[in-house]
Amino acid sequence: MTAETAIADASVPLLEIDRATVLRDGRAILDRLDLCIAQGQHAAILGPNGSGKSTLVKLVARQLYPLAHGDGRSPVRVFGRERWNVAELRGLLGIVSPALQRDYTSEAPLEVFDAVVSGFFAARGLGLDHHVNESMRERAQAALDQLDAAHLAGREMASLSTGEARRVLIARALVHRPRALLLDEPCAGLDLASRRRFLESLRALARGGTTLLLVTHHVEEIVPEIGHVLLLRDGRVLRQGGKADTLTDAALGETFDMPIRVRRQGDWYSAAVD
Repeated sequence: MTAETAIADASVPLLEIDRATVLRDGRAILDRLDLCIAQGQHAAILGPNGSGKSTLVKLVARQLYPLAHGDGRSPVRVFGRERWNVAELRGLLGIVSPALQRDYTSEAPLEVFDAVVSGFFAARGLGLDHHVNESMRERAQAALDQLDAAHLAGREMASLSTGEARRVLIARALVHRPRALLLDEPCAGLDLASRRRFLESLRALARGGTTLLLVTHHVEEIVPEIGHVLLLRDGRVLRQGGKADTLTDAALGETFDMPIRVRRQGDWYSAAVD
């Protein structure tokens, strides 16, 4: 199946994982994990630290691989395909993670606009063999505008606040005009006001047609546009479904293994230890 076919066929799931097992030091970090997320289905993957969320992100990003099934099939399919050229996959599924942010905000100098436009080359910054045409520049500028980050151009990535850097990295992912964004703990390190502004940016992306896959351990980060929630514990999906069925005292209490009280205010949910 080609990338074009996957996009054209809306019945093909965005992400399908069939009994995926990932071992580390002989222990199952993901244990026969099953999940299926449809194209256009905004979803949150919620779970405590150590539940396998980061491993799941690496699995989708092709940074690690699960055990193959007995028939040789891969347990992971993205847009219906088991095998992808990573650069081609980035054109459909943008990924922003804490590890990526650490790489882009390290001491090695990297200017903001160069960081965004280098997304076309799957590189950290621009090299001598990278030829940036006018269309690329226009799309990079449009992506920065979309994230209200155009004013950051000209600054070094290392000088940005956590929230500013995250906006730039999402803009970098958006230059490909991906169908979906996989966001791993995107609000980590943000204060309350910065978090809300950042979440409003995600809501705008969702309303604009970009599917959101949000990986988090905070109920408060599940924006109203996300309607599907998967609760992850011990490397398995404990429960999945709509927010009314998953964001409950009982379901979250089982997920986090302690009494949880869920509150709802309008379209937003919050949770606290009871």
